[in-house]
Amino acid sequence: MDFITNLRTFVAMKELKVTIYTRTAELPPIPEGNYFHSPELMALCERTPRLKPYMVVVTDNTGEVVAHMLATMRYRRSWIPPYLYMHVRVMGEGVYHHTDDEHNEQYLFGRMAEAVTERLQNRCLYIEFSHLSQKMFGYKDLKRMNYFHVKWMNIHNSLHSRTPEERIMERQMRRIEAAQERGAVTKLVETHAEFRDFSRLLRRHNWLKPRRYLPDDTFFEEMMKSNRCRLFITKVRDKVIGCCACVISNGDMYLWYSASRRKSYAIYHPNAVTIWKAMKYAHEEGMQHFRFVDVGLPFRRSPYRDFIMSFGGKEVTGFRWFRISIRWVNAIASWWWRE
Repeated sequence: MDFITNLRTFVAMKELKVTIYTRTAELPPIPEGNYFHSPELMALCERTPRLKPYMVVVTDNTGEVVAHMLATMRYRRSWIPPYLYMHVRVMGEGVYHHTDDEHNEQYLFGRMAEAVTERLQNRCLYIEFSHLSQKMFGYKDLKRMNYFHVKWMNIHNSLHSRTPEERIMERQMRRIEAAQERGAVTKLVETHAEFRDFSRLLRRHNWLKPRRYLPDDTFFEEMMKSNRCRLFITKVRDKVIGCCACVISNGDMYLWYSASRRKSYAIYHPNAVTIWKAMKYAHEEGMQHFRFVDVGLPFRRSPYRDFIMSFGGKEVTGFRWFRISIRWVNAIASWWWRE
């Protein structure tokens, strides 16, 4: 009986068709799922300058969608420091429909990752897979395609079991309360003037960070209109000293970008006050988790990681996978990041 079941599964997998779409209007009907792989986000990327989406769709012999994955090509350029290149980012392993078998998901992921690699490997500097749900997910297939993995830290705060006040460290809470008593006020971005202040601080904070990609302002504006994004700013006497951008997906809130004038306004702890307000908002709105998108490498000493952990979150080490289009550079990087 198991042999017959496995044979049917094998035959069904052979009949699968993998297609890459670059226009939302051409997509087949796709069930709702993770926002980071949704047709809604694809359409937004399609309208945003310096972003180009690629939706990988797997269909069976009846044309029904079995799985899909969104990859985005980002055009990067700057005068200081000078650079110009493109890279591809995939956040998560995609969305799977009508499959309960983990091995089927692994197989489907391999097919989609292979399609992305074959299509884009010669069009960009590197391809990156991040935020996979399990540390070893896709390990065999990505290794086969000459990707190398880098250990990366992920942190999230559970909001459903305990309140943020019960998790935050007492010392951090005292800092936030003292800053608020001194006049630091955090609020949602609601007007065009507030959005302009948010954008100015965010870009000023990140302009000397070459790896930090910031999409065009239209990206944030349209996400706000679609009710998928929340922008927060912290002010002191009409001076914006902190900001952050959060995305909502599947009942969780993701801290995607943040910036602050922590040196100029150190006594107000703008980063802590801003993130605390966003976390409190997520809890009040019934979100299940508050997730930090980019914590960084798991160094023994990491001030930013220690700062995030002061809110009482849980840290999990995962992998980010990279494949550099320049073969000899990819070979050196694979050797350097070997286990």
